[in-house]
Amino acid sequence: MYYSKPKTTKPKTTKKKTANKKPSKKKPNMNDKLKEHAKHHSANHIRMMKKDIKAGMSFTKAHNKAKKMVGN
Repeated sequence: MYYSKPKTTKPKTTKKKTANKKPSKKKPNMNDKLKEHAKHHSANHIRMMKKDIKAGMSFTKAHNKAKKMVGN
């Protein structure tokens, strides 16, 4: 009579999900990019973009969100 070995299972590791990215500081060239961008868009648009970028959002995503919420 043969006995089978009990199967060993690895404990599952759980990763903690973070709600938002860490707030990031604007990079020096980001200021130049925003200045150039401000020529074509309203102050509200730029203000919203700066807030989103500071919260960790990319330039493009912040721009698209600002277009939807504020307009040009």
